Amino acid sequence: MRIGHGYDVHRLVEDRPLILGGVRIPYEKGLHGHSDADVLVHALMDALLGAAALGDIGQWFPDSDARYSGADSTELLRIVVQGLRDRGYQVSNVDCTILAQRPKLAPYIPKMRERIAQVMDVSPECISVKATTEEGLGFTGTGEGIAAHAVALLLKAD
Repeated sequence: MRIGHGYDVHRLVEDRPLILGGVRIPYEKGLHGHSDADVLVHALMDALLGAAALGDIGQWFPDSDARYSGADSTELLRIVVQGLRDRGYQVSNVDCTILAQRPKLAPYIPKMRERIAQVMDVSPECISVKATTEEGLGFTGTGEGIAAHAVALLLKAD
C-alpha cells in the first residue's frame, strides 16, 4: 500500500468558469490558472503521484508548456491514472476536501464523485469528496480563492 497527499489552491477571478471535480459550477467567478484550474483534480493528481513517488503535476504538466493552456484537468487525471497503471499501481480509494466559502457545493458533490470515478475507471464508492467553509477566515473564507486537499491510497501488484 502507498499513501499520498495533495494540496492545491487557485485565486477566484472574473470571466472564468468555475470547474471543480470536472463539473462546471454556476458562479460569478472562476479559478485562475494555466489549465482549467480545477483545484480538486489538481490536488487529487498530486496525491496519486505522491503515493507512487512520481513527482507532482508541475513536473508532469508544466505551466510553461503551451499544450496545457486551458487544459481539461480530468484529461490530465486520465493520463496520471494510466501512468500509475503502467507502473503496476491500482487506485484503492481517494478522499478529497474542498475549502470554499462560496458557492455552496453540496448539490454538486455527487456529480463530482461520478465524474472523477468515470475518469479514473473506478467505482464512485472509491471516491470521497467533501466541502467545507472556513467560517470567513483566510483567503478561502473571504472568497479570494478555493483550495483542496486529497489523500490517495494505491495498491501495487506483486
